[in-house]
Order: sequence, then structure tokens, then C-alpha cells
Amino acid sequence: MTDHFRDECGVFGILGDPEAARITYLGLYALQHRGQESTGIAVSDGGELRLEVGMGLVADVFSEERLSRLPGDLAVGHNRYSTTGSSALVNAQPFVVTYSRGALAVAHNGNLVNASELRIELEEDGAIFRSTMDTEAIVHLVARSRRERLEDRVIDALASVRGAYSLLLMTERKLIGVRDPHGLRPLLLGRRGSASVLASESCALDLMEGEVIREVEPGEMVVIDETGLQSYWPFQPVAPAPCVFELVYFARPDSRVFGRNVYQVRKAMGERLAEEHPTEADLVIPVPDSGVPAAMGYAHRAGLPFELGLIRNHYVGRTFIEPAQSIRHFGVKVKLNPVNDLLEGRRVVVVDDSIVRATTAKKIVQMLRQAGAKEVHVRVSSPPITHSCFYGIDTPRSEELIASSHSVDGICRFLTADSLGYLSLEGMLETAGGQISPESEAGGKEPDSGFCSACFTGDYPVPIPDRPGNHIRWGLESTVHEISQR
Repeated sequence: MTDHFRDECGVFGILGDPEAARITYLGLYALQHRGQESTGIAVSDGGELRLEVGMGLVADVFSEERLSRLPGDLAVGHNRYSTTGSSALVNAQPFVVTYSRGALAVAHNGNLVNASELRIELEEDGAIFRSTMDTEAIVHLVARSRRERLEDRVIDALASVRGAYSLLLMTERKLIGVRDPHGLRPLLLGRRGSASVLASESCALDLMEGEVIREVEPGEMVVIDETGLQSYWPFQPVAPAPCVFELVYFARPDSRVFGRNVYQVRKAMGERLAEEHPTEADLVIPVPDSGVPAAMGYAHRAGLPFELGLIRNHYVGRTFIEPAQSIRHFGVKVKLNPVNDLLEGRRVVVVDDSIVRATTAKKIVQMLRQAGAKEVHVRVSSPPITHSCFYGIDTPRSEELIASSHSVDGICRFLTADSLGYLSLEGMLETAGGQISPESEAGGKEPDSGFCSACFTGDYPVPIPDRPGNHIRWGLESTVHEISQR
């Protein structure tokens, strides 16, 4: 159904609004694109924490009845797509526990690369885990800390973890947001009236007519309670490396991420792509929806008409019953349908933001030819993806990524396209707003741009443990998953 990386997770928190659960529901609705497997909201009324979680989309999980069971002015919410740990209710977040210091709720966007090692060490020391996700290791580390204040216990715990995290923690009266030292995943600080808000993307604040104050900086921890906000910088400074793929694909186009307007960045990537890979054609079409801004930019710079040559069915569910092989390419056709009269006899440039395995892209090329396209030229507004991500994005094994084993010409032949052009690494980083260092250009090194581009280069800002299969889903599975599936 898709040839893209799978989404990660979205987090939202608010303190100081008497309708905290309902506002969080709206925030999660806006962040639905970041995770569709499970969703949850934890709320405090100053006395106890209440939790409602479920498998599925926000609108399906939360009814009026469930929201009415969540009174209070402090809440955290989470949309999950699993990258470590199975897709099961036991792994839904926020993760809520009661320990010696009271109740604690945790919501996490990212992935800990040393989660398995931490779990083994904690279990050997007597810890009992009730889930298979990496986030639970953080909870155990917080509970075991000898420090007095919660802020110090969180700092103590995070000193042991490595990887990507934009993390929200909530007690009965306190909201904490932390971003990993590299700032791999986004986290924003905002306001709605007199209430303080933390969210993965600005689109969540737009929906509730809130206001973005600023980003939580890489390596920063913000602590919010009734006395106001305090900021801490507890970690050793490192070079910021926000994920450039947030700008390429993951974030909503109407969001601002890493201080940049996502829509404008994607359109600029399309314009740069047209400069790097022009071709003689009659029209430009996007692979909807993620390829639309880049296709608009390509058409504008190339001076070609922009058309919606592929129409997306927005009502495709997560599962559907496939017919026998009598209907070719059914998985793609149920989602996309070509406008035959627009394409027949035309030379077409089709623009997408990325190609992962290339199986879907190949079916799209064949679909366009069957619709009568005279030529099909594929353009991609990011470089070839050659490496897996280990920082909170579900990616295939490296050997499943077509660009890890095929040249651009080889991929073009596989797609059966007339031509194929990828945006260069330099082009992507420059249009994303990065600054290419002169040393990188002169020395032939990979560009040092201030972004993480490991999926394109293999240059990981946080070292990855050597794992068989080199795949993101290497989190230790346990009988908890087996029980939850029965």
C-alpha cells in the first residue's frame, strides 16, 4: 500500500486548562499522521492520574463517554506507531505507573538505541517489565534514581540512555518536556490562553487556536507547574542533528518544524530537483498526497503545467480484503487511480518525495503507461535511501532498500521508467536550510549541515550497536506480547 517510511509517534501535553483531556484529544487529532496504531490520554486533577488508551485512530478510540472519564487541567497524550516493541495494547502510551514517589505518565517520540542492553541490565537487577517497548526502561531508571526532585531523577535516568527522544512526563501537578541532545525529533513549547502546551508539531496548536512560543532546544528540559516554567540544560552539548526526513516527508506540510515552514521547504526541494534533473515533458503530476508540494515546485521551475494525474482514495482503511490475482496491482489501485484523459499520449513527470523498496513506484509507472502516458519520467525530491533509521522511524532492513544494492540506472530499469532523477544530498540539505561546511566541500566528506541524514549517508550521529539484521525492530520481545495477542 505504501513505498514510504512508516510514521513515528506524536506527543502532546497541556497544563492549566480545565478541559485538558478534550484539548489533548484535538492535539492528537492534528498529530494523527505521526502514528495510527494506538492512542492514549493520561489526565491529572491534582489528586490522581487517570488513563484511557486504545488500539486504532484517535476518532475511533475516544468517545464522549471516554473523554468524560478524564477530568483535570493537566494531560499528556500520545499517538503510536511502533518502532521498538510490538503493536499491542500493552505497549500503548502514555505509559502510567505508580512508584514510591507517586504516579508518573510518560509519552515518548523516538527510539533508544541501547534499549535492549538497558532492559537486560534492569532485569538482571530484579526489574519486572510489563511491556516490550523501549520507553519502559526510562520509567524504571527514573524510579530507581536516588535523587530527590523529579527533575533530577529524570536527568539521572536519561544519562543512561542513548538515541532519539522527545519525551513528556507528567505527575499529579507537573509537566516535563525533554529533547535529546541532538534534537533528532521535534518538540514545541506553546500556549493556549493561560495554559502551557508541549507538542510534536505546530499544526496541533493551530487546531486549538494556540500559539507557538518556541522550540524546546536540543538537550533542553522544561519543567512546568503552577509556579511557571523552568528550563534546564543537563546534558553535555553536542552538534544538533534534527532529522531532515521530518521536512522531506513526516511532518504535516502546514507545520513549522525545526524553525522551518514544511510546505515551503518541500516546494523548494521540487524547484531544486527541476534544476538538477530537467526533462522534456508535457505535464508534472504528484504521487499524492506527500509528493504534491515538491511536484508544484518542480512544475513552477520547469515551466510545465501541474496536474493531479493520480487521484487518491482517502477512505482506504488499514486493512481490506484483496481479490484473487485477476486484478493486477490491486494494492495500489485501491489507493490511487489515474486520470486517463489527462495522461493519454502525454510525456509525464511524476514526482514523489522518496523511494524505499520501489515496488509501489514500479506499479505506479506501469499504471501511468496503462492509462496511455507516452513517456514516464520519475523524479524524487530526496536522495537515494541507502541505510535504515534507528531513531524512531520504522524502516526496512538495509538489504530491502533498493538504493542500497542498485544504481540510479538500475532502479530506473526496475521501475521501467524513461528516466529517473533524485535530488542530490547537497540540494536537499541546502533547501532544508542547512549550511554546507567548506571543509566538507573541499575534502569530499559528507556535508555537515546540522541535520541528521543517516538514511541517505550512513553517518549516524548516535552510534548504533551492531545488531543482526540491522533493523529497527530489534527491541527485546517477551511473553507479554504473546499474552496480549491471545
